[in-house]
Amino acid sequence: MTATTATLAAHQWRTEKTRQHERRLELEARRLELEALAIRRTALAHQQRMHWELLARAIDDPSLAEVIDTYDQSIPAERRRQFFYANAWYVHLYHLYQAELYNREELYTRLREFFQSPVFREYWEASRHNRASLEDSSEEAQVGRMVDGLVREIDEADTDEWWVVGDPPAD
Repeated sequence: MTATTATLAAHQWRTEKTRQHERRLELEARRLELEALAIRRTALAHQQRMHWELLARAIDDPSLAEVIDTYDQSIPAERRRQFFYANAWYVHLYHLYQAELYNREELYTRLREFFQSPVFREYWEASRHNRASLEDSSEEAQVGRMVDGLVREIDEADTDEWWVVGDPPAD
């Protein structure tokens, strides 16, 4: 074996070892990303369960509902309880989006269904002041603006085929 051949073989061996090391690092980084995503989804699922449990208590017990009831008191108590339920559904859909189980288009499509309900639409309007307090650049505020646009599109639509109203956002 000549010195040139030996040098070339050594260079190729080092290059291969470097490539293998980089690949192991990439795989480890991906594993850590997937772990972080699983932890995030678990935390979101736990948070959603807690939200539902607390909200269910408020729906079932008007004295507990008073703690979180920020709706106009001229709205009948029964309607405010329906608003709590509508909020539970909205938060559920939003959490599916946050957990990346829905993309923005899927969220939009599901919400388009919910906004066929007059009670859900009334809830959205009655909770406008809650959304106004969100940080403008937050994901929740951005989704809220998307939903406001959806509501406008539904209002302006001149078709009974609600499932085709609006242009779902592309992710």
